[in-house]
Amino acid sequence: MILGAWNSVPSFGQDWNQWRGPNRDGIVTAAPPKWPGRLTKKWQAQVGIGHSSPLIVRNSVYAFTREGEEEVVRRLDLNTGKEIWRSGYPAPYAMNPAAQGHGKGPKSTPTYSGGLLYTLGISGIVSCLDGASGGVRWRHDFTKQFKATSPLYGAAASPLVDNGLCTFFAGGNDNGALIAFDAKSGVIRWRWTGDGPGYSSPIAVTIGGVRQIVLESQDHCVGVEEESGKLLWSLPFKTPFAQNIVTPVIAGGSIVFAGERQPTFAVRVRKSDDEWKAVKTWETGDVTMYMSTPVAVNGRLYGMSERRGGQMFCLDAATGKTLWTGDGRMGENAAILSAGGYILAQTNSSDLIVYKIAPDALREVSRFQVAQSPTWATPAIVGDRIVVKDRDSLILWEIPK
Repeated sequence: MILGAWNSVPSFGQDWNQWRGPNRDGIVTAAPPKWPGRLTKKWQAQVGIGHSSPLIVRNSVYAFTREGEEEVVRRLDLNTGKEIWRSGYPAPYAMNPAAQGHGKGPKSTPTYSGGLLYTLGISGIVSCLDGASGGVRWRHDFTKQFKATSPLYGAAASPLVDNGLCTFFAGGNDNGALIAFDAKSGVIRWRWTGDGPGYSSPIAVTIGGVRQIVLESQDHCVGVEEESGKLLWSLPFKTPFAQNIVTPVIAGGSIVFAGERQPTFAVRVRKSDDEWKAVKTWETGDVTMYMSTPVAVNGRLYGMSERRGGQMFCLDAATGKTLWTGDGRMGENAAILSAGGYILAQTNSSDLIVYKIAPDALREVSRFQVAQSPTWATPAIVGDRIVVKDRDSLILWEIPK
């Protein structure tokens, strides 16, 4: 098997330009060398509700939120927090009663690539905007194509932009399609209709010389050929209430999948003759994950399990062996990132916890309260700057020099 390095979106320097950072893997590439005992708050700006993560591109911050019955994209000045432009569109949405506590979104993080910004609203409206001006390049709403334009709890997966394509899952439960659009024109290149959408964001990876899009759909883990949309391999994977959420992670030459109340497992993808197969290399019931996606660092997998009220863990990425677990009681969700020799966990209760990586555990070195309301969105981190999204605002924190 050849599992190539992947970088789904070309970024400017150390921009935080998509879901989970510049390489879509939770790695902070411009990591601070050390963490002090405090952070300095530089500004806070009201931007609207939602769990979409902010982006940092050059000297701008992009935010995707809801104000009333509109979904709104904003560009703000990174240094001051002042609004540069605002672009909104009508997006009425009726929530599933089971998701009332999470608000009416949006939940999907935008992707910035080649001067363009791509967003996916909670009701399934996809847009491409000019990053400089906010002008709309193209938009689709799918109301004439699917019975429902988003899954049960609203669209949450982040668009993948790679090799000139913008790819995401449209439609609703039992009636959806993974669609690849020409990133510039919005013209559909292909669609795969083998399942409904999950909430898992797709990644792109080269295996055996073939670029593949890998994700958790409604009921499967799948690999689709990026060029054509052909299904290459698939494994059944169901979680309670059709909540496949966790983003696949490349670790130890394998692809790791996880989901609520299901064992975490890794697969190696191989091609034999003309047939692709995904073969499990390990599986562990010690660790299950709900919404939080882990991060792979130096042959280990660090993350937060849903067990014991939110429990940090470390697995051997090659074997799946549990190396250690934490005390628990961290909360329902945590955004997990790797920053140099540290692991960061921003919990939904607004704590940013900084751990030093040690052979037998994570050693907590700092803990910051970064907001006064819940923080479900992943922070954007570039150098000594951290942009946090809470219930309805953006906050810029700086690490003192």
